[in-house]
Amino acid sequence: MPTLFHKIIRREIPADIVFEDANVIAFRDIAPQAPVHVLFVPKQDFATLNDVPADAPEIVGRLAVAAAQYAKAEGFAQDGYRIVMNCNGDGGQTVFQIHLHLLAGAPLGRFGTPAA
Repeated sequence: MPTLFHKIIRREIPADIVFEDANVIAFRDIAPQAPVHVLFVPKQDFATLNDVPADAPEIVGRLAVAAAQYAKAEGFAQDGYRIVMNCNGDGGQTVFQIHLHLLAGAPLGRFGTPAA
């Protein structure tokens, strides 16, 4: 069943796309938890991190490398950023297409929220 992210990848619904290559698309989160909150999504379909084949770790690596490239291009790599992946309901996953959250733009507290 198509998710919100599948629809964004297919351009069926709008998103603020900030990065795209042959394997990954990235767009701003509609409910940001930090001044910069971008989601990096593989164009291959895997519901959760548990569904990524053991012989295909490059899928997750591409997400991390794309996030690092974006951080460098946007000028906040030196200041720092956090990347997070949630898996299944208890892990906080709400859209069942694997994705990586990049959080930045302010000092982050212990669990990803901007520090007070």
